[in-house]
Amino acid sequence: MTDSTATPDLTATPGQTVGPFYGYALPYDHDSELVPPGSARAVQLTGTVFDGAGDPVPDAILEIWQPDENGEVVRASGSLRRNGFTFTGFGRAAVDPEGEFSFSTVNPGPTEEGKAPFISVVIFARGLLNRLFTRIYLPEDTAALAADPLLSSLEESERNRLIATRGADGSLRFDIRLQGAEETPFLRFPSHED
Repeated sequence: MTDSTATPDLTATPGQTVGPFYGYALPYDHDSELVPPGSARAVQLTGTVFDGAGDPVPDAILEIWQPDENGEVVRASGSLRRNGFTFTGFGRAAVDPEGEFSFSTVNPGPTEEGKAPFISVVIFARGLLNRLFTRIYLPEDTAALAADPLLSSLEESERNRLIATRGADGSLRFDIRLQGAEETPFLRFPSHED
């Protein structure tokens, strides 16, 4: 006998918002240093996380995942260990009270010839029921950027919001806007529910 009032399709429940435990449970030694700062291959990736009113978000946490300079996606375990020479492709950074984040990483290479290299980003912040996903593209290879399927699917103004700016010192700058007219384009994956 079956219950005719039972709902056969279950929907996903919201994720946990960033709580007070994130500030002490998620950070680990050298979490934002995918390579040692100042090393020959190091590139500083910096930016600010802004809310819909344009104010800095003081308590966000970002995670990045990326290939190395040759486009190789590291598949070895040990992402949380930093030994000064092994590149794992993963980093985590909490923003400071002004909403600013910083990673010491490498310029990612394309995972396939002719593809635009990018860094995957996950954002956790207060008020977000689920984490947000976006990408940071490098600005140099304009032909690869023009051919990228994700970038090609966006309006030009949105497309430009996914491309970092390069500093004279080789650093990358990428600001994230959670809402508003200049909102960063965020990605939805097939497993996400509306």
